[in-house]
Amino acid sequence: MAITLYDFELSGNCYKLRLLMSILRLRYDIVPVDFFPGKHHKSDWFLRLNPFGQLPVLQDGELTLSDSGAILAYLAKKYDETGLWFPDDPAVTAQVLRWHAVADDITATSSAARLALGYDYDFDIEKTQKGAHRIFRLMDEHLWFGEREARDWLASPAHPTTADIACFPYVMLSEEGGIGREDYPALRRWTDRVRRIPGFTVMSGIFPAGRALEQA
Repeated sequence: MAITLYDFELSGNCYKLRLLMSILRLRYDIVPVDFFPGKHHKSDWFLRLNPFGQLPVLQDGELTLSDSGAILAYLAKKYDETGLWFPDDPAVTAQVLRWHAVADDITATSSAARLALGYDYDFDIEKTQKGAHRIFRLMDEHLWFGEREARDWLASPAHPTTADIACFPYVMLSEEGGIGREDYPALRRWTDRVRRIPGFTVMSGIFPAGRALEQA
């Protein structure tokens, strides 16, 4: 059965799914949803798919799923034959789900600032920017101490998981919300590592790691 993604190209939450499906080499169809300015995610036809009125939505055969973190877990559990992207180890599963929750916090801060500045959403810009900086500081410390222990990723395994996919987009897009990353060197190094994962794909505002960075 075909996979269908209801997608807004400029949405970081939709991009998370496109990124993982690219890495897993999954084929899928896209149904574009006019999030802005059309706000079609609040239309009757879309609310029948997801009563919460949020993107993304993914259909896999007869199954309809919403929430990017839940869909990342589903795709990894069903289609990742290596079992690496959403490991079965209970302790690691807890770590990954914890970072999925952090990704929701990043959406509520960094993404909200981006929506306020670029899409005229009525969010408190200063509050959302301050909230994003608080999360980025915590992530930078976590990654810096991880690097001292030869851990390159957010969760403990020696390979990326859906935790990294979940948190990545709205960190990379933060400057569109007026949130610089110059004070977070370990966070920037982590984004470079994510951008070198085989199968990485781009979206507007997110580009592959350059050759100069690879040699740094």
